[in-house]
Amino acid sequence: MDDDEAIARSLGGDLAAYEVLVARYSALAHRTAAMLGAGDEAEDVVQEAFVKAFRHLGGFRKDSPFRPWLLRIVANETHNLTRSRGRRSELTLRVGAVTPTQAPDDPEGTAIADDRRARLLAAVRELPDREREAVVCRYFLQLSEQETAQVLDWPVGTVKSRTHRGLARLREEVERDLA
Repeated sequence: MDDDEAIARSLGGDLAAYEVLVARYSALAHRTAAMLGAGDEAEDVVQEAFVKAFRHLGGFRKDSPFRPWLLRIVANETHNLTRSRGRRSELTLRVGAVTPTQAPDDPEGTAIADDRRARLLAAVRELPDREREAVVCRYFLQLSEQETAQVLDWPVGTVKSRTHRGLARLREEVERDLA
């Protein structure tokens, strides 16, 4: 069942059809909430986002894709959470959901890659909020510029400029580490 059919059936009261959407987008919604700052509270954010999405499904524009619309709700809920905390939230990433079951062939290479990944994630955490949100959506969640604009409720030009500034800051940080 595709998204359009699941939405139409959900609007008709078919809860099983909405469960299809929840199952399809749950992992992405969790990653989005966690990467935008929900951290350990990502589960609560995602649950609230799916409830709100269901309540407002009647207002969903049928000619639009469901994924960016849902992720916009997740982003709003995450923003509400972090704002209510009254402090800058921590970025919690679950990098490498699949752990290798056998010993790596190159322990030194693995250690170096892990160190680089940790430094990159630390640098992403330190970006100003708006730049971090743009970089996370574009490169960690692999959203297009248009989808990022929908999710963050920004003009496409703002997505481009904040992504560019965020990447420039990350480049500077990487060059500083190498020096």
